[in-house]
Amino acid sequence: MAKAFVIDVALCSGCYCCQVACKDEHCGNDWSPYAKPQPDTGQFWLKICEKPDGTIPKVRVTYTPKLCNHCERPACIAACGKEAIKKRDDGLVLIDPEICTGCGKCMDACPYESIYKNEDSKLCQKCTGCAHLLDSGYNEPRCTEVCPTGAFQFGDESELADLIKGADVLKPETGIGPKVYYRNIPGQFIAGTLFDPIEDEIIEYARVMAVSGGKIINVLSDDFGDFWLRDLAVGAWDITITKEGYEHKHFYNLRTDECVNLGDIALDRKA
Repeated sequence: MAKAFVIDVALCSGCYCCQVACKDEHCGNDWSPYAKPQPDTGQFWLKICEKPDGTIPKVRVTYTPKLCNHCERPACIAACGKEAIKKRDDGLVLIDPEICTGCGKCMDACPYESIYKNEDSKLCQKCTGCAHLLDSGYNEPRCTEVCPTGAFQFGDESELADLIKGADVLKPETGIGPKVYYRNIPGQFIAGTLFDPIEDEIIEYARVMAVSGGKIINVLSDDFGDFWLRDLAVGAWDITITKEGYEHKHFYNLRTDECVNLGDIALDRKA
């Protein structure tokens, strides 16, 4: 039965437990024939990638664990001229340290940049899914075992079907069938703070409408005058802000290639 990982980005708090556990399990430990020791530095078979968006004070940080995707049709296997990389019956993809010569062709072929060169051992190395533990009776690898929020899960793909439904994979255009699925990857945002320049007070419960093509999103400013238009697609958005007793405010053709903080926005009272 094919194994898979499911990562809920919305639940990941960036605690780094999974990354540390991977290091603890593989640095200094020889798990041959599954893998030689991971170097203390320079390699992250599992890596937490931090992505800050926006500008102060409208800032969001997203944490995304990244690892070998143990693909259905691994590009690394096709690239290896020594047949050192094999896909197990459970779907985990392993590099045989006894056969690998460290030529690096698999590194160049991997679209996820999840394979590393060990210059000292003359080997290419990566996540093994802790296959040595699974074959010893463990139910999951160290990374998912230590996750305190339940953001990181591992198991048979069929058992995770409900979580996989609607999830995304990274770089789907490669067509190689990655088996690491991501839930709740956030879209872009447009945010700001509304205030009355005469009263020098924030403005609560103003309606903020974003329009892009046929897509319309409405939110209200909160008790602090803040509004957040979340999970927007990349593109051009028109923003209209309305509040009884105030002139309408418009922003046209705002691009969301990056998240947008409009800062403090003054609404003028109607005459």
